[in-house]
Amino acid sequence: MAAEISDETIREIASHYEAILKLLGEDTTREGLVKTPMRAAKAMAYATRGYRQDPDAIINDAVFSHEGSRMVIVKDIEFYSLCEHHILPFFGKVSVGYIPDGKTIGLSKLARLVDFYARRLQVQERMTAQICNIIMEKLNAKGVIVVCSGEHLCMKMRGVEKQDSTTTTIETAGVFSDSNTLRDDFFHALSH
Repeated sequence: MAAEISDETIREIASHYEAILKLLGEDTTREGLVKTPMRAAKAMAYATRGYRQDPDAIINDAVFSHEGSRMVIVKDIEFYSLCEHHILPFFGKVSVGYIPDGKTIGLSKLARLVDFYARRLQVQERMTAQICNIIMEKLNAKGVIVVCSGEHLCMKMRGVEKQDSTTTTIETAGVFSDSNTLRDDFFHALSH
């Protein structure tokens, strides 16, 4: 589903990792590091595969006509991303709710859309909004709500080093933006 990075590009990324390791004072010829630049380049390509994906290909005709659901919720979709400020991981869970307007989407596609935005250099606030906006756009739903809770290694392993901190972001569109009752119903459903 993701366009592949060429072998030439992977080798170029690996050469930069090797240069960084040398600048840090490492001996890139020692046994444990000989293959590290290539492994790191491949890992970075995987971790940023969202840049090379197409949301329409992800959805792949998995939008279906459906009447009657008041609210659809998929909760605790795990995600892994990289903070664009420090290129350190942040990870957590996303919960999505939407009110259909004649269309529903295959449930796995919601998880794939989360990954589409998570698998790139990112900030949690923007990622939450992007997930909300694409679901609203692709389903033309009556409303969408997205809640994201993440742990950021840029706060845990450097800087303030606060091990128990989490960040929660919430984005709404359509009727969820206007209705306290709908938002309350969503959060009540998440807590059960």
